[in-house]
Amino acid sequence: MDRFSPKLVTVFGGSGFVGTHLAQVLARAGYRVRIAVRRPDLAGDAKMLGGVGQIVPVQANIRNEASVQRAVAGADVVINLVGLGYEGGKQTFAAVNVDGAAAIARAAKAAGVAALVHLSALGADVAAEVSEYAASKLAGEQAVLEAYPQAVILRPSLMFGHGDGFFNKMGFLARMLPVMPVISGASRFQPVHVGDVAEAIVAAAEGKVKTGRVYELGGPTVETHKDLLARVLRETGRKRPLVALPSGIAKLFALPFTILPVAPLVTADQIELLGVDNVVSDAAIKDKRTLAAFGIVPTSMDTILPQYLWRFSKHGQFDRPKTGDVSLANSR
Repeated sequence: MDRFSPKLVTVFGGSGFVGTHLAQVLARAGYRVRIAVRRPDLAGDAKMLGGVGQIVPVQANIRNEASVQRAVAGADVVINLVGLGYEGGKQTFAAVNVDGAAAIARAAKAAGVAALVHLSALGADVAAEVSEYAASKLAGEQAVLEAYPQAVILRPSLMFGHGDGFFNKMGFLARMLPVMPVISGASRFQPVHVGDVAEAIVAAAEGKVKTGRVYELGGPTVETHKDLLARVLRETGRKRPLVALPSGIAKLFALPFTILPVAPLVTADQIELLGVDNVVSDAAIKDKRTLAAFGIVPTSMDTILPQYLWRFSKHGQFDRPKTGDVSLANSR
């Protein structure tokens, strides 16, 4: 007899930042996990997040509906974490964030999957007019609900945690640059811990919240973009002037990266996003469509950021907080 739960969860994009945290939560809960990725040969590390045979990478390209159907076959729950942040070649916002999301929802519906959880982005509705990325995420939500009306849509704010994209990138810039450029410094953000998001995904998959709804996930504090950069400097022990950089000039700096065969440091579309507040809406709070609906008390940045931003301090590990300085017990 299988020592794991008979329930199988297919996680699209499960080898990324959110996926590796989610896989651990699912594994601890006893689920069998199928990680659906384009290159399963590069997702071998994911198998180490659970027991022997509990987590298995499989090939799936969400631009290929047949491969999506194969990845969904036999699953009890489907979770879509795939989200394209910048375009390149055939990887376009429309192909991935909209059509790919719809393909997963159609396959889940056709296979009779009991639950579908789709990860979107906070502010997708607010920023849709200025950002192609946000517009595609909003269209993706609508396509998912059209194909699978009982799906649960989660919109997390800027996520933090080991391996995150924002705070690690800002820590790198604090180490490399003589100044910290501030774009749209007054814009507000509500960073949420990736562990809290993973817990919310599992709760949604287990039917612990109302389905067919959009939930907005934010952390316990709201800070401006400038505040977040100042926080990075404090955590890394760096003294760098915070210099305002107009969005127009920032876009000019970003332009050369669009033609290079590497991940861009920032895109013009992302610069537009920085100018839009990214906080949980009053409507979501009123309707109880926040982390509170999942019974989750949001984790503070004060608890988590010191655990990994020390890598960007002047003396690296020698500047790392002592065990007694940071409560690891609160880390998810």
